Amino acid sequence: MIYQVVAAIPKGKVCSYGEVAKMAGLPGYARFVGHTLKTLPPGSSIPWHRVLNSQGKISFPEGSDGLVRQQQALLAEGVLVTNGKVSMTKFAWKL
Repeated sequence: MIYQVVAAIPKGKVCSYGEVAKMAGLPGYARFVGHTLKTLPPGSSIPWHRVLNSQGKISFPEGSDGLVRQQQALLAEGVLVTNGKVSMTKFAWKL
């Protein structure tokens, strides 16, 4: 279910780990969502980059390759990222 929810997030929108967990029927399992996305197989088409923490921040450490890749992927979809953070008010996906 986690993969299905993440796959449904439209381009140009983001969702928090906690919201993905709720939509997948796993309320309270935000960290499990993060772990699941962290272990995606190479070449997966699941848009993991559209999932952020509840404050709209990219969860990778500052200066890491993961942060750069996620930021670039979001920018390519028109999502504004400032200092590793996205406005959840403007870009959050609502069902």
